[in-house]
Amino acid sequence: MGARGPASAGELLALVRNGRAVTRGALQQATGLSRATVGQRLDRLFRAGWLREGAVGPVGSPLGGRPSITLEFDDAHAVVLSADLETRHARAAVLSLSGEILAEHTGTLIVEEGPDRVLGELGHWFAELLEKAGRRGREVCGIGLAVPGPVDTGTGRVVQPPIMPGWDGYDIRARLARAFAEAVGDPPVPVLVDNDANLMAYGEQRTGFPGCSAFVLVKVSTGIGAGVVVDGSIYRGIDGGAGDIGHIRVPAGTDAQCRCGSYGCLAAVASGGAVARRLAGSGVPAASGADVRDLLAAGHPGAAALAREAGRQVGDVLATVVTLLNPGVLMIAGDLAGTPFLTGVRELLYQRALPRSTAHLDVVTSRLGERAGLVGAGALVVEHLYAPERVEDRLVALGV
Repeated sequence: MGARGPASAGELLALVRNGRAVTRGALQQATGLSRATVGQRLDRLFRAGWLREGAVGPVGSPLGGRPSITLEFDDAHAVVLSADLETRHARAAVLSLSGEILAEHTGTLIVEEGPDRVLGELGHWFAELLEKAGRRGREVCGIGLAVPGPVDTGTGRVVQPPIMPGWDGYDIRARLARAFAEAVGDPPVPVLVDNDANLMAYGEQRTGFPGCSAFVLVKVSTGIGAGVVVDGSIYRGIDGGAGDIGHIRVPAGTDAQCRCGSYGCLAAVASGGAVARRLAGSGVPAASGADVRDLLAAGHPGAAALAREAGRQVGDVLATVVTLLNPGVLMIAGDLAGTPFLTGVRELLYQRALPRSTAHLDVVTSRLGERAGLVGAGALVVEHLYAPERVEDRLVALGV
């Protein structure tokens, strides 16, 4: 079955994947294992289809000898499914193990209709996407799902989500695994669930800012939430509640009732939904953050003014966030992530935060756009399934 621990087959795979050791000789040096033991463990990874030989590298010794053959993670041996739920629509995709989107679909999916129907429909979407990508259900190694609410990652269940009625405590992982299996006619696969802002942050940090050790993404859409990535890992807090900045009380919101039932929450005065309500009250047709986004794209002056004001409210709160976390990148994403909102954020952030906290801070907007949650969800699945501590059990299950 092979050894567990720092020199297991899983650890060898991790060394290859992160580029620290990509030849047999380098793996021997990194682990202290003998050539024969390294060969035996690599053979299992080759038989599983997880590794492949790449280009011939330079000769490792000045005295000559045979050139080294590099080793590569084979990202074509399986695919990942991911989905990103919003309040009234969703996105789903088939991704390669390296994060390339192979097929994608966006459609109406109303979260208030409840988890059973929404997750069942996602199962059908996945089946259609696999056919579109030319892949089969048995090639799927896992599913990642981003949801607009706080998630207990130990159970995959959302915890008292303000904008997801009927989802509190629901077994999302089991239902989505069953929906997938029923739609494609293959066995269920592992399902991972996390908050949408967390997964957007994870996707953006990994693809655009891999060297940033403290990364914060703020999503401003129907609600407001933040995702934090520290040293390459999502920071979730003790039970998944980290980053829920939309429910911080702000002075301007004293009379504004939030969807959580409280008064004075940041989301009640500065979210896309809050801006839409103010526009509707002035006679401008707007019912959601997506409507505000469209108005901003069309250059609507009223929408721009309110978005800038909302940005100032969020920037005031972010001054505290930046002082606490000292991130290298602060990314603004979601429906309001345009110039007016970003201008408002910067005005208050740089006014209220200490210069020491912002001296090395980049304030930017999303690079992956609407695909950030999909990419982050896919990456979460891959990192989970190919983590060293899980590789051994998966190899045994494959019979290698």
